[in-house]
Amino acid sequence: MTNYKHLHYFWMVAKSGGLLPASEALHTSQQTLSGQIKQLEDRFGKALFQKRGRKLELTEAGKTVFSFADEIFSLGAEMEQVLRTETPSGRAIEFRVGVADALSKSIVYHLLEPAMRLPEPVRIVCREWKLDSLMAELATHRLDLVIADSPIPTGLSVKAYNHKLGRSGQSFFAAPQLAARCTGSFPATLNGMPMLMHGDDSEVQKQLDRWLESEHLYPNVAGVFDDSALLKAFGREGHGIFAAPTILEAEIISQHGVKLLGRTAAIWQDFYAISIERRITHPCVLAICNAARGELFAPM
Repeated sequence: MTNYKHLHYFWMVAKSGGLLPASEALHTSQQTLSGQIKQLEDRFGKALFQKRGRKLELTEAGKTVFSFADEIFSLGAEMEQVLRTETPSGRAIEFRVGVADALSKSIVYHLLEPAMRLPEPVRIVCREWKLDSLMAELATHRLDLVIADSPIPTGLSVKAYNHKLGRSGQSFFAAPQLAARCTGSFPATLNGMPMLMHGDDSEVQKQLDRWLESEHLYPNVAGVFDDSALLKAFGREGHGIFAAPTILEAEIISQHGVKLLGRTAAIWQDFYAISIERRITHPCVLAICNAARGELFAPM
């Protein structure tokens, strides 16, 4: 009989594209993985991988085994999800979510909160990480959903699906004392003023840089922040103008006591729910997608 642990290790190596990413996702050594796959090959009497330079490629037998393994473990994930969501009365649905670390926590809250409004009790488990790492967790069914501001990265061998939730432009804010120094109309008022920027890894920051250049605007960079909450804290105290998603405009003004300088749709941020389901059936994911498209990102 096939050893399904060995089969799972083989499947993970094939999906992730190599021993190293698979070993990191499975929290085991490359040597252990290699040994388990060798035992599987001995069982089948066929090589499943062949080396091509530094890469491992599936043999024809490996492709056949992978197609069956993919179906087996996808069905297993669906079974697990059904059993976890169809809970006895009074027991909470466990909902495991991964959040890309570049996302604003306020937006994440607004995206996830509809899941907590379901008639059934929900126990949410939220993990924050780099998107590549979260995709590995999703592939091994340790997560039900990943929330990100970009689709599945190209080159990742993960069977998952992008569900676009919506898009937001960017608004620009300043503390009252700084806003009083901003003269002229937007966006020209940004020129020469202190500005707080997002980190270099931020896709929004790359768009902002291009937009400023296209508008011939040259603000003074007063700070660079990976954490959007820290950026807003410095902005609230008047250390620089800052940009944030337009869908959070009213909330930011209310919470931080800042002034709105203007907004643009030329800089945007997309938001995605990434799941192993093409057709969404998980009640929490359904609630999130429906609320995002019908409420949070609905045309104003």
